[in-house]
Amino acid sequence: MRGLWMSAWVIVWAWVDGVAFEAAAQVHAQRPEASGSPGLERRLRPLIAAHKGDVGVMVKHLGTGETFAHRADAPMPTASLIKFPLLIEAYRRVATGALDLKTPVTLHDEDKVPGAGILTYHFSQGTTIPLRDVLRLMIVYSDNTATNLALDAVGLDAVNAEMARLGLKRTKFHSKVYRRDTSIDPEGSREFGLGVTTAAEMITLWERLHLKKLAEGNEALCDAMLDHLLHCDDKSMLVKELPPGTKVAQKTGAVSDVRTAAGILYTPSGPIAVCVLTARNQDQRWTPDNAAERFSARLAREVYDHFQQAADLKEAGRDDSPLAFGATGPRVERLQRLLNRRLEPSPGLVVDGDFGPATQEAVIRFQKERHLGDNGVVTPEVWRALGELPPDPAGDPQAEADPAQLNAEFATLRPEPAEPAANDPTAVPFVTARAWVAIDADTGRVLGGREPERPLDMASTTKIMTAHLVLKELAAHPEARDEVVTFSARAAATPGSSSEVREGERVRVGELLYGLMLPSGNDAAVALAEQFGQRLAARDGSDGLDPLEAFVAAMNREAQALGLSATRFVNPHGLTAPNHQASALDLARLTRVALENPEFAALVATRRRAARLIDGEGKGRTIVWSNTNELLKIEGFAGVKTGTTSSAGACLVALGQQGERRVIVVVLGSAASASRYADARNLFRWAFHQPVAAPIETGDGR
Repeated sequence: MRGLWMSAWVIVWAWVDGVAFEAAAQVHAQRPEASGSPGLERRLRPLIAAHKGDVGVMVKHLGTGETFAHRADAPMPTASLIKFPLLIEAYRRVATGALDLKTPVTLHDEDKVPGAGILTYHFSQGTTIPLRDVLRLMIVYSDNTATNLALDAVGLDAVNAEMARLGLKRTKFHSKVYRRDTSIDPEGSREFGLGVTTAAEMITLWERLHLKKLAEGNEALCDAMLDHLLHCDDKSMLVKELPPGTKVAQKTGAVSDVRTAAGILYTPSGPIAVCVLTARNQDQRWTPDNAAERFSARLAREVYDHFQQAADLKEAGRDDSPLAFGATGPRVERLQRLLNRRLEPSPGLVVDGDFGPATQEAVIRFQKERHLGDNGVVTPEVWRALGELPPDPAGDPQAEADPAQLNAEFATLRPEPAEPAANDPTAVPFVTARAWVAIDADTGRVLGGREPERPLDMASTTKIMTAHLVLKELAAHPEARDEVVTFSARAAATPGSSSEVREGERVRVGELLYGLMLPSGNDAAVALAEQFGQRLAARDGSDGLDPLEAFVAAMNREAQALGLSATRFVNPHGLTAPNHQASALDLARLTRVALENPEFAALVATRRRAARLIDGEGKGRTIVWSNTNELLKIEGFAGVKTGTTSSAGACLVALGQQGERRVIVVVLGSAASASRYADARNLFRWAFHQPVAAPIETGDGR
């Protein structure tokens, strides 16, 4: 929210700053431009070249580290963006006890200044509000009067000293807003106006906030700052062209020929820090189509689309992003199989999905043989050199392993102790998820949630219903457990996460359930639907349907029977499809019913499972499936199901136990894979502190 009523002397001041800044810009124009991402380079460089004004940009994906930078070290005017560092120092002082957010602040007429905000225009002399609300107004409405009140409490020198302590020596707050006489750096005020920063230093601040490394490491206070920034009401820059519903924590600024914006985009591909600084803009209009604002909006959308495209490739099973020591999951399994086939002699890696020392040693050996370095990181170049998996199991020592022996070894796996809560576990935590719910697994009582009944894409959490239906059939007909499923061409060709069973290979139903739920096999979902669809249709009097369609119809009948009013299934695996949605509450209630079957509970709690596959010529091979649920490595969690697509974001349905009490937590649309686990763990900590018979908590979780 920016004022359109600036007085003439303000415009003259901005013009003087503009003249002074021109000289500074010429000094920094010779700095070399830098970029760490060819993909972002191709998308963003033409936008920057076409903009009529000076630009400093930095982008960093906070999950992968992929970065783009353009004049990121050049000092630039901030306008109101400098209020973000003021917020940081205020909360640092709260963390040390030097400030109290409840301290009343009294508004006097002499405090009022023009421009953005609501205090000057809507509040009376003598109004008293807590410091926390002063900071809220400063960020949400960019309130200039609130900013000056906050500076009275914190101090200009203190803000700059904290930035210097963090190593950000080019980020400085020069004076109070519309109070040039308070400047502690007159030369800086003349050159840059209210404040100065660089795109690189801004990204550093946002990354530290994301990692909870501000406010003396106090996570609750970092969450409080994020909450202010998530509610910033400026929709003219970073937010403008992003898909509806995208969460953005941000702060913007605008004065005359300066437009600035910085923040974190919470996208399905993960959190992305973006900073766009523009000055000496030719277009200085205060209109919705201002060129600098359109440039910022377009840049944010290009960044979103770039990383979304990478996420879509992952969903389609064509992920060649870097992989390094400590990684786990199906991509590591694929890597291990490829290394066993490509290296002579074979390193004999166990295909267990853990990127440990043996796998790293094999990667380095492969890199040296192909002259690709020796750092042990699987880069896109290494993936390309490894190629695709051959159609036969030759060279894979695990293919001949005894499944019973491997399963006995897997049964000895023990989870690690859970870490104690770092903050007040009774407060509703900040989460990145679009929707969440926590219910008592034994009573079904809702403990709390945010938009728990909103239908959303659910990704592979769909497979909870798929497994529930099959296990329900097995309970009524135990002999079906030993039926043999022969993989069809349709099943084997299903895109996305896979059990890696090949067309024509055979596996028992009881084993294939592990291929469905552990590696989240979309192919296994189709194979099981084909196996059971016809008999379910016959039992319900709906003969004549394709077995896959018949199984999906049975899923919807079961949802209706269970009262899951916000749920509709279009397929048995969860790949994105129109109207394939469920609410967090429906998924929690479905899971509670499914867990009544001990076989389902044991299935989803399994970390690894080996099975024997037989092909059409009678040749056998052993395959190992690893559970995608990272919480199973931590004591107190008993699994259930993950899910990830570009539309759904990162999803998780999880069961946790503390003593005799069990809680089900569902998060839909978390910002990234790691975020869903952080969201869930924080919600579990909170949920276990709620009385079983407590009233429903309606906190928004932000």
